[in-house]
Amino acid sequence: MIARHSLSQFLQRHRDPFLQQFRRLSLLEYKSHRLLKDFQIPVPQGSVVTTPQEAKDVVSRINAPSVVKAQVLAGGRGKGRFNSDGKGGVRIVSSKNEAFESASNMLGHNLTTKQTPPEGLLVNKLYIYKSVDIADEFYIAITFDRDRDMPVLLISDDGGVNIETNTSRLQRFWFNFSHGITPEITSYIQAQFGFSDREMAPITHILHQMVKLFHEKDATLLELNPLVRTSDHEFFCLDAKLNFDDSAKFRQQELFALEEQAPGEEDEYQASQLGLSYIRLDGNIGNVVNGAGLAMATNDLVTLFGGKCANFLDVGGGATKETLSKAFDILQRDTRIKGIFVNIYGGIVRCDMIAESIISAASAMGGFKVPVVVRLQGTNSEEGLKLLQESGLGNLVVEADFDHAAEKIVKLTEAS
Repeated sequence: MIARHSLSQFLQRHRDPFLQQFRRLSLLEYKSHRLLKDFQIPVPQGSVVTTPQEAKDVVSRINAPSVVKAQVLAGGRGKGRFNSDGKGGVRIVSSKNEAFESASNMLGHNLTTKQTPPEGLLVNKLYIYKSVDIADEFYIAITFDRDRDMPVLLISDDGGVNIETNTSRLQRFWFNFSHGITPEITSYIQAQFGFSDREMAPITHILHQMVKLFHEKDATLLELNPLVRTSDHEFFCLDAKLNFDDSAKFRQQELFALEEQAPGEEDEYQASQLGLSYIRLDGNIGNVVNGAGLAMATNDLVTLFGGKCANFLDVGGGATKETLSKAFDILQRDTRIKGIFVNIYGGIVRCDMIAESIISAASAMGGFKVPVVVRLQGTNSEEGLKLLQESGLGNLVVEADFDHAAEKIVKLTEAS
C-alpha cells in the first residue's frame, strides 16, 4: 500500500461520486495477494507471522534474503518509522537472526506513515517472502472512467513511489467488458514499453486476469504497484490496492468477510453492518439524523449556538428499532458525548415509528445516561412527539422547532 496523492486525485475523478458515501472494503496486503493468486496473477510465495520466532523460522526455511513487511491499513510503510527503532515498515533481512531482531522491533510496536494517525498504527502481523531481484518496476491499474462510462486500463513504466510524481507518463486504454483487453491494445503496449515477445505472454495473461478479477469481484479499483520485472524476465506483483463496490456486498459475501477493521473505526464498522452511515467528529454532541443534507444542517445549527458535534450518524430512510437501538448504543459508549440530538424528517420513514423505536431503545438500555433532545417533523410527527412526551423517559426533551431543539441540546450539554 504505497502512498498516493496526485495519482489518487486522478483516480478519484473517475469513480462514482455516490460510492464515496460508503465505507471502502479494506484488505491487508497478504489477503490481497491471496486474491490475486486465486486469479493466477503472479505474486511472491509469502507467509504471515505474528511472533519473532515465527519470523525467524520462515526466513530459515527460505534460506535467502527476505522481505519483511508490516501489515497495516496504510500506505507509505517503507518510508514510515517504528516507535521502537526508528526504521521503516518494509525491510530486507539476510539471516534468521536478523529476521528475529527486526520482527521484535516491529510486532507490538506502532508504525507511523503519511497515511496513519500521528501516533501510528499498532502492527501485529508481518508478511514475509523471498526477496525478488528487481530489474524494472511498472504501475498497472484498472478503474472506471465515469466521464466515458467505461473501464480504463492505466499503465506506466514508473512504478512504485515514482508514479506519484510522474502521473503524466500514465498511458490510458479504454475498453469494455464484452471485448476485454484486445490484441490492438496489447500490441500498442508492447510497442510502447518495449516488451519482448517472450515477455508479452505473461503481461497479456496478467492483463486478462486483472479484467476478470475486476469484473467478477465488482471492483472499483485494481492497482498493481509495483509490478516488477526480474533479471530473469519474470513478472511479480509486489504490492496491490483493491477497492470494491460496497453495493455489491450481497454478491460478494465471501470477499467482504475478509474485511479488516482499522483501529479507531470500531463504531463506524458496527454502524455500517446495520446499514448506518457514521462519521466521527471532534465535539461532544452526538447526532442521529436521516439524510446527509439534514446532517450538515444540524452540524451548522449546533455550531451556530456554540456547540460541537461528535459525529454524524445517519439512519437513512429504513430506520428500524434494531438500527436505532444500535445507534444509541454506539453513542452512549462514546465517553466524549455529553448530549444526543435526534433530528428526523419523516418522509420515507414515519415519525411515530421513530418515536416507538426511541422508546424501545431507551428501555433496552435502562434509560438515557445523557440528555437527549428529539425533534421530529414530517409524516406522523405529531403522533410521534406525543408518544415521546407521554413515555415518561427521563433525560428526554421533545421539541418540534429546529432552532429551539439545537439551542436546547447545546445548553443541556454545557450543563451536564
